[in-house]
Amino acid sequence: MLHGTEVHDPYRWLEDGDSEEVARWSAAQNERTRTVLDAFPARSALRARLQELLQVGMVGAPHVAGDRVFTLEREGDQDQATLVMRSAIDPAAPARTVVDPHGMAADHAASIDWFSPSPDGRLVAYGVSEGGSEHGTLRIVDVDTGDHLSDEIPHIRHPSLSWLPEGSAFAYSRLPDPATVASGEEGYWETVWWHTLGQKPGDDELLLGDLEKTALPATSISDDGRWLVFHISYMPTRTDVILLDRETDIRTVLVEREEATTWAQVSSGRLFAVTNLGAPRGRVVTAELDRPQAEHWTDVVPESSAVIDGAVVAGSRLVVASAEHAVSRLHHYALDGTDGREIDLPELGSIGGFDADHAAERAFFTFTSFARPSGLWRWTPDDGVQPWTTFPSPVAADAFVVEQIFYASTDGTSVPMFLVRAARTEVTENTPTLLTAYGGFAITNTPGYSASTVAFCEAGGVWAVAGIRGGGEYGEDWHRAGMMAQKQQCFDDFYAAADWLVAEGRTSRDRLAIRGGSNGGLLVGAAVTQRPDLCRAAVCMVPLLDMLRYHRFLIGALWIPEYGDPEDPDQFAVIAAYAPYQHVVHGTAYPATLITTAESDSRVDPLHARKFAARLQAATSSPEERPVLVRIESRAGHGVGKPAWKQADEAADILAFVFWQLGVGSPATG
Repeated sequence: MLHGTEVHDPYRWLEDGDSEEVARWSAAQNERTRTVLDAFPARSALRARLQELLQVGMVGAPHVAGDRVFTLEREGDQDQATLVMRSAIDPAAPARTVVDPHGMAADHAASIDWFSPSPDGRLVAYGVSEGGSEHGTLRIVDVDTGDHLSDEIPHIRHPSLSWLPEGSAFAYSRLPDPATVASGEEGYWETVWWHTLGQKPGDDELLLGDLEKTALPATSISDDGRWLVFHISYMPTRTDVILLDRETDIRTVLVEREEATTWAQVSSGRLFAVTNLGAPRGRVVTAELDRPQAEHWTDVVPESSAVIDGAVVAGSRLVVASAEHAVSRLHHYALDGTDGREIDLPELGSIGGFDADHAAERAFFTFTSFARPSGLWRWTPDDGVQPWTTFPSPVAADAFVVEQIFYASTDGTSVPMFLVRAARTEVTENTPTLLTAYGGFAITNTPGYSASTVAFCEAGGVWAVAGIRGGGEYGEDWHRAGMMAQKQQCFDDFYAAADWLVAEGRTSRDRLAIRGGSNGGLLVGAAVTQRPDLCRAAVCMVPLLDMLRYHRFLIGALWIPEYGDPEDPDQFAVIAAYAPYQHVVHGTAYPATLITTAESDSRVDPLHARKFAARLQAATSSPEERPVLVRIESRAGHGVGKPAWKQADEAADILAFVFWQLGVGSPATG
């Protein structure tokens, strides 16, 4: 009984991932899934094509350090991304690998999770984890010699590092020693410390502690090392900001306890910040350092129809990334906001990450689109945009068509949707279509390369991406319209997208599949239980599904501001109304469903997938050719750090399942 409501939880025993009984259950599920999917005749050829599509050159967000630019890159037969250093000046200069994780694990399941170069590019701090756990040890490598310093700091997960200009010390965030906190709280209680090279971690100075359990602190530092900015995030809607003058040790609160997110940096003797305080779509502000509080901020780039994603100082210019209807745009301005000019991008697509040299007018960014793998580009006022990486690709971008349409949701609100297909594909009611969305945490669904997207479209399908509420497609108002008590609107927007595709004759129920991961897995779980008539097949990946207990496992408590607190009676009522695991009804004809999870997931506990799968298998009245299958990966996590060969295996299984259900290629048997 929860808040006077009777709650049935027949598969509570599947929460214990360490029990032998759960291990046997998982092994039996994997064996059944393998039997079904391996029978699909075209799976081996499909996997080979996916492997080829995954071997394209891919580049992660850049970090600029003087005349060097650092990225994580993967190409060819590499299973993991390597840390690469390139010249920021000469495009012809050869790239150099700084750290290669392939030799760190026999199955190539060790990955570089994060990295941070010193401002002069001489040193790089980085972290490696195994099996997708995202927990590791901070290490520091000398870029020129390849030697590692003696400094090693444990209990690190995606820290925020801010180096002194000469690279002698840095501020960083870390998790507590697991032995010092209660069981189950190892992923909380982050703090910020100051580390001087050569000293032991136990001697580091605590800069920011005594934070709330779910606070996520991050830092930025001025070019001269004097001003340190603390950002204390309570995801996904609030960030407190504190400015520390390291010369005087005076701390000034810039913004606190406001339902707004802000990222601030000090450059050229001024404070610059990107914030949605008073501007749901974002604005760029500035302030004098002797009056840095929010009430003294002035707009440099005011709020507009575009959602501002970020801004960096590049010498005497301010480079600003934004998105209009989920399509990236890039502009540069004088530091006072005048002389604004648009930077031409290669095509309709997305900027994945960008950084700039604060001392020079040059910026680097990654760019991708549905058929263009992520590449590194450089901008300068004189040369404009130049490709900084050129990798061979098995994909001809002009062989695909990308259409953006707008459909009406249940309340009449216009929602954007991308439709991707091969140029040769004719769209009819018989066209196989895969619809996906996310709808949470203010994350925007933007165009991005995916081997699965390309392979599905090459087979004659349409890949549909809906920008539903809960995401950041139109700023914080769009996000809030699909969170907490409004969460059902995310689901309704998604169903409206599927209904529009069918009503417009672009597909039919039997030729439609849906797909989503993590928060998007919750979306798919809701669709399966609320609208079992919506589609023929569903793919539910690393999902949240038992929403009445999500906050009790791993880092689930971080997401209470997004979903609500099941311990609160009013919020419980909202969550209980849609929680997928609790809404499985015996005797319902559910769509064919493939549920994927991974044993080392440190974000969403695999228990959600196990419990939902068991309940759905017991309840469905659909025939055997519409099964509920479970795929449980070992030595993998939420997705980060998964080696390319595992990515190819998983994608082949997912597409084989979808192809089978939608009648693409030869159907599976058995």
